[in-house]
Amino acid sequence: MDPLIIQDHYEIDYRHSYAEDSPFFVALTKGKLLGSRCTACGYTYATPRSHCMECGAPTSWHELPLAGRVHTYTTCHYGGELFLKETPFTLILVEFDGADTLFLSRLKGAEPEAVRIGMPVVARFAKTPSFKVTDVWFEPA
Repeated sequence: MDPLIIQDHYEIDYRHSYAEDSPFFVALTKGKLLGSRCTACGYTYATPRSHCMECGAPTSWHELPLAGRVHTYTTCHYGGELFLKETPFTLILVEFDGADTLFLSRLKGAEPEAVRIGMPVVARFAKTPSFKVTDVWFEPA
């Protein structure tokens, strides 16, 4: 017997808080990228982080440059509902001068076969922010 499969619609409003990461999302609305820098050892993260993964000390907010380079990339042929209209799309890990870690984002404005490691990229921001990571993406510089 084939398995029984039914389709059922499910919808829910979900309310959550970004808590201590809130400044990162507010900065996106102002065209800024904020990373985290360790207050003890200086290790710099290209993402929000409350404590250093190297020494455990607290971090402080650190403004990142808006330009970087493609460290690596992949082409996604499937994505969640938010990305279906963009599929296929390119995800990149961005390398910034002065940061010890990488930033995951989408690359727009370049065909997948044109993307190269080391390619200069620049951050772009949504004109109407939604306080989500999709408020920032990168384009070839």
